[in-house]
Amino acid sequence: MDTYNEIKNRIFQLLEINDLSIHALAIKSGVAPSTIKNILYGKSKNPGIVTLKLICEGLNISLFDFFNTDIFRSTELEKD
Repeated sequence: MDTYNEIKNRIFQLLEINDLSIHALAIKSGVAPSTIKNILYGKSKNPGIVTLKLICEGLNISLFDFFNTDIFRSTELEKD
C-alpha cells in the first residue's frame, strides 16, 4: 500500500474510533471540511504535515500517535 492510502485509511480509522464525522473533525481541527474530504477521497494525495498536525490535534493525538502503527512501521520507502 502507498503512503497516501495508509494516511487516508488511518484518518478513516480514527474517525470511526472517535465516532466523528468529517464535519465534526473539521470543526475540532480548524481544517476546512473540503480539505479533509479532498484527502479522504483522493483529490489531494499529498497532504501537508501542518494539515496532518491540525487533524491530529482535532483528534487529540500527536503526530507520533498518528504514525505509531504497524502499517507505518512496515512501510517501505517509496521511490520516484
